[in-house]
Amino acid sequence: MMKINSVGMIGLGVLGSAIAPNILKSGVQLLVNDIDRDKVNSITNDNIIGIDSITELCKKSDIIITCLPSTNALESVVEEIAESISNPLVIEISTLSLKDKLRAKDRLKGSDIEMLDCPVSGNRIAALASELTAFCSGSEETFSKINFILQSFCRETHYVGEFGAGIKTKMCGNILNLVHNAVTAEAIVLAMKSGLDPELFHKTISGSFSSSRVFEIRGKLMVDDDYEREGMNFSTPMKDSKIIADHAIDMNCPIPLYQTAMQSYHTAIAHGLYGLDQSAVCKVMEKATNLD
Repeated sequence: MMKINSVGMIGLGVLGSAIAPNILKSGVQLLVNDIDRDKVNSITNDNIIGIDSITELCKKSDIIITCLPSTNALESVVEEIAESISNPLVIEISTLSLKDKLRAKDRLKGSDIEMLDCPVSGNRIAALASELTAFCSGSEETFSKINFILQSFCRETHYVGEFGAGIKTKMCGNILNLVHNAVTAEAIVLAMKSGLDPELFHKTISGSFSSSRVFEIRGKLMVDDDYEREGMNFSTPMKDSKIIADHAIDMNCPIPLYQTAMQSYHTAIAHGLYGLDQSAVCKVMEKATNLD
């Protein structure tokens, strides 16, 4: 039986920094690492221990959770983990391509290290409230042993099949996420153009059959005209959009509604909104209807 006393977290970006403190609720020791030392310093306290090197983190951790922004970051981190003298289990929660995940898995397997592919769905607000959803793939037996860790920062955790099924599930789910965000903006802008009070409209639709989690969370940002609360920007949807598009091409699967919805994201970036949350697609639609 795997005994888990300590968890190492690598990657303290917008999402990782929100997830990390919640891991303490599982009753384990938490150690953290990031290439940016300032991010480590900003989160460490009496209960969260900052570790300078990945090698040292591996020595002191039973499990490693990686939450990384890019292919290059994953390859670099995996190489360091593979070369460490210990063999912690790796839970990879990033949204990166299936090919990237498989390469990482194979590299770690060569060092007798197991990896689970376990991307999470949700934004920083959801992460802070432990309301993410995890799509875990790989060994079901291993999943059952580490699920209590995932439950510390997720509202729902699902085992979805063999390694890679997690990121496949996340990619398909992100189609809904990105389309819902764009159509939420359309609905709110039409409501305002029709003379409806946007706050009342959002309150009325939330929880109804027409609603979605995206409408309720990101729609609130649109109504409040607050696109900096999450600390996120358009880098995430644009990264994810390439992963989704490439996978759809590999599967010979048309995704026309998604491709149409993505045009609002490209337009928002062209209007200089890259640094704002993706819900800022609403600002572009407001301008297009002379509401700006």
